[in-house]
Amino acid sequence: MAAEMSAVLSGTSAQTLTLGIDREGRILQHDRGAGDILAGRPGSLLGTNLRALITGPGDPEEALSGLIEAIRADRESTTVLTIRTASRAAVDAVVTIEPIRSNDPELLAQVILRIPPPVAERFIDPALMRHALLDGAVRRIGGALDIEQMAPELVNILVPHFCNSAGLLMLESVMGDAEYPDVPRDGLHLVRRLAVAYDDGDPGWDAAFPVGEILRYPADTPYTRCLASREPVCVVMTEEAAGKLASAWFRTPVARLVAGTSMLLLPLLAGESLLGFFVCVRRTGFHRFDAYDTEIGMEFANRAGLFMDSARRYSRERATALTLQRSMLPTGLSHPASVEVRHRYLPGSKLIEVGGDWYESIALPGGRVALVVGDVAGHGVRAAVTMGRLRTAIKTLTMLELPPAETLQRLDDLMQELGALEPHFATCVYAVFDTVDGTCELASAGHLPPLLVRPDGTSEFLDVSPAPPLGIGASPIASRTLSIEDGSLLVMYTDGLVEKRTEDIDTGLAGLQKIFGPGSPDEPLDDLCRRTLAGVYDDHQRDDIAILIARLRRIEPDRHVSWNLTPKLTAARRARSLIKRPLRQWGLTELIPVTELVVSELVTNAVRYAQSKISLRLVLEGGLFCEILDDSAAVPRLRQAADDEERGRGLQVVSQIAQRWGTRRSSGTGKVVWCELAVPPTHPSQAARLGLPAGAEASQAAPSQAGRAARPDGDHVQALNPA
Repeated sequence: MAAEMSAVLSGTSAQTLTLGIDREGRILQHDRGAGDILAGRPGSLLGTNLRALITGPGDPEEALSGLIEAIRADRESTTVLTIRTASRAAVDAVVTIEPIRSNDPELLAQVILRIPPPVAERFIDPALMRHALLDGAVRRIGGALDIEQMAPELVNILVPHFCNSAGLLMLESVMGDAEYPDVPRDGLHLVRRLAVAYDDGDPGWDAAFPVGEILRYPADTPYTRCLASREPVCVVMTEEAAGKLASAWFRTPVARLVAGTSMLLLPLLAGESLLGFFVCVRRTGFHRFDAYDTEIGMEFANRAGLFMDSARRYSRERATALTLQRSMLPTGLSHPASVEVRHRYLPGSKLIEVGGDWYESIALPGGRVALVVGDVAGHGVRAAVTMGRLRTAIKTLTMLELPPAETLQRLDDLMQELGALEPHFATCVYAVFDTVDGTCELASAGHLPPLLVRPDGTSEFLDVSPAPPLGIGASPIASRTLSIEDGSLLVMYTDGLVEKRTEDIDTGLAGLQKIFGPGSPDEPLDDLCRRTLAGVYDDHQRDDIAILIARLRRIEPDRHVSWNLTPKLTAARRARSLIKRPLRQWGLTELIPVTELVVSELVTNAVRYAQSKISLRLVLEGGLFCEILDDSAAVPRLRQAADDEERGRGLQVVSQIAQRWGTRRSSGTGKVVWCELAVPPTHPSQAARLGLPAGAEASQAAPSQAGRAARPDGDHVQALNPA
């Protein structure tokens, strides 16, 4: 019913007729327009029963009885009825019956009929068309900022107020993401059809002119003349011209739809820039386009061009900002198989969807993972650019395997350098979790403390030595190391999650701690993320929010093994003999030769510089990590040995065999030199790393070796768990 009413009332020139009826439905009063349209002869309408004018839908008696019953109940009623007229065929009318109070006791209600004008009277009155095209609806559309939404609304103003059918086409160079405009090929522009509207219900319009189509119009047509001249083009499409156009497009329905029509093409201009054009069509039997219509249409097109250009600029700027933000936020987080990580990012407002909050999870060699959350002060693109710089820097520093405190200290130096020209500061919390020994080293620069939730549901905020935000550099940054129980949750967040202008921050922290109560360590992390953000969507004054939740677990005891070696020349031979058994247990027998080679080179290098202690550790996590720890502060470097040199080629051999290698400082004064060897993709450890069931692939490991007890050995510190 609403759609029918809209269709009837869509024409601005709809005629309004007024009648007065009694309790039986007889017409007691009427205006002059009703007498001219509804009466067969002057004066014959009085006394006529309204039922005689209703031809449908359904039973006229029943339709009128329902309306009168509503009036007797003192209610207004509106419906769509088909009304017989004296001068033309029956028309659909919006009929409204209102109760009235009158001195005439017989007068019961006022009937208001709104009927569309005759076909011959459409598109004749310039004042009505000007009002429809330039006032009301078009002003409301001007506030929209979405081209895809604005286009159909514009053509629905043209139809039915200005023409029978209309289309809106935009240059593809305007709609696309190209930095430079599209160069026309042979003078023919590439255009995209955004919207089509028509009033005759013929489905051929959608078939012949599909929305979303990208096309080039044939040469020497009204369309190409409009694009070339940037002026309105008014033509009458003869059957010959319509046939040529249909043949050029290979679309037979085009000839039937446009033959004999009056066509007006209106260019869309924004200053000196051409955006596209409107195609307006009036069918045979309607008033053809003339100079008045062209003037009114160009006023509408000029206003629509400004609207479309504003929406285009907004859409492009918004897309640029979102692309910048999304390119700077991580697209995938890496972590060991025993650690589960989930994250959420929520911009502070719908208008500005970029900001300075970021998160990161980076898998480190040897079964370690770096977890980072930071917040650059401010909003918008400026904060997002600074965030991107910091995130890139922290990822680079993480690959250097610096301790958390030293990493943040380097970031502070970078922020001070950036702030020399553009003052900025940021907060950041950085944690490194070791899945082998279950320790977590944590450092913070002005950031809110992470929440540690233990497996039993108890929780605490992990405070570290206070340090100012990055970019201020007033004091050194310290770290804290603690042991983590398997299954604990580490919740890292930015201040937008817990800070509100109307509440104390302690209230927000208490609310966060309440969310992670008993039982939460066993819940899915996605559910916890959703529950954490459940109460922030209605806060229109909130800051950006970034959340990183990690479920921390050690890797299985049978996935790592370590030994102490004496710094003697025989240490390399001893190391080669020790690594064979765990590799066989892990089903990596084919890696024994290359592992022996890299271990020999690394142990030999450590023997040269170690003072009193050498340790060898193998960790199976994603790849096979071989780590050599010694107490020397000298860090090896890769160099190109001369042809006559006998030494200096060990790291070259390691770098060629291993996927990667590196060094890091140990907790004392020594260092760790490590390398990673590739594990076959069918190995069960790869399935575990990807979170997939190992299935039958697990049988590749040697079960007969797994059950043997470790041989007593003075150099042996930790053996595989004989599970």
